[in-house]
Amino acid sequence: MQFIDEVKIHVSAGNGGNGAVSFRREKFIPRGGPDGGDGGRGGNIILKCTRDLNTLIDYRYQQHFKAKNGVAGMGRRKNGAGGDDIVLKVPLGTQIFDDNQRLIIDLAYHDQEFMIAKGGRGGLGNDNFKSSTNQAPEYAQKGEAGQEMWLVLKLKLLSDVGLLGLPNAGKSTFLSATTRAKPKIADYPFTTLKPQLGVVYIDQKEFVMADIPGLIKGASDGKGLGDRFLKHIERCSLLLHLIDINSDDIVESYKTIRNELKNYSLELSKKPEIIALNKCDLIEKDQQIIKTNKLKDFLKSNKRSRVKLFNISAVSNAGVEDLLREVVSKLA
Repeated sequence: MQFIDEVKIHVSAGNGGNGAVSFRREKFIPRGGPDGGDGGRGGNIILKCTRDLNTLIDYRYQQHFKAKNGVAGMGRRKNGAGGDDIVLKVPLGTQIFDDNQRLIIDLAYHDQEFMIAKGGRGGLGNDNFKSSTNQAPEYAQKGEAGQEMWLVLKLKLLSDVGLLGLPNAGKSTFLSATTRAKPKIADYPFTTLKPQLGVVYIDQKEFVMADIPGLIKGASDGKGLGDRFLKHIERCSLLLHLIDINSDDIVESYKTIRNELKNYSLELSKKPEIIALNKCDLIEKDQQIIKTNKLKDFLKSNKRSRVKLFNISAVSNAGVEDLLREVVSKLA
């Protein structure tokens, strides 16, 4: 399924039905008086959040949604029927903006509903306007117009942990090894083209982890896949930064991701972080120690010595359980 995380749609609530102008006409009742019924209300447009969806693709090819109008009133005090509502389902974590990019509502809970466009009120029939001084009103109200507007829907996935790293750092392998997610895994860059979610179970606890497509230097300027997917970890509580320990310069690898985070959002770059040096099974022990100490020295010199650092192998599972327990501890 294609992953769509931003769409623009137009919604129109239904118009209210007009009130009726009618007079009672029956044998032996020559002056029955007004009996015009009220018009029905127009249908509403309602947004409903559901965990059954994980993309906005349903709105890729249909952008216009119009609710039914209310039915006009009739004689004999018969009120018109209300227009049917339209319920638009969206994934958890969908933010709704108006056409000026102002946030209207953040939908984050299963079955959460929000009426985004209200149907017009039905007009009153002439039966409502009779009085002692006006016993035969020949007028009724028109139905009100329903609300209509353009909306921008933006999806931000809900996760506890955001998985970051350069292409081929082993994020997809790590996600596959620790969850039931089945991301694409290959030995070339950018195998992950859309965010992936997985649930991690460890020591009778669980948390949700999101794998973000690999960033490269200049991603904030649009290089590679750009930074468009970073919004999906803005809600997460913790960043898990995977680095390939076999890279020529692991400090530079770390700095590249940190710089892109800062360029995208200063708040995102301030989130708690854990670093995992991956693929440790592919390097000699003495080289592993040298590279690990080099990164530790860099963290210390940049006042980030409190950031926990783990040596792991997602393939052999070495060090993975200790890492996951530290994640659980940080989340708690």
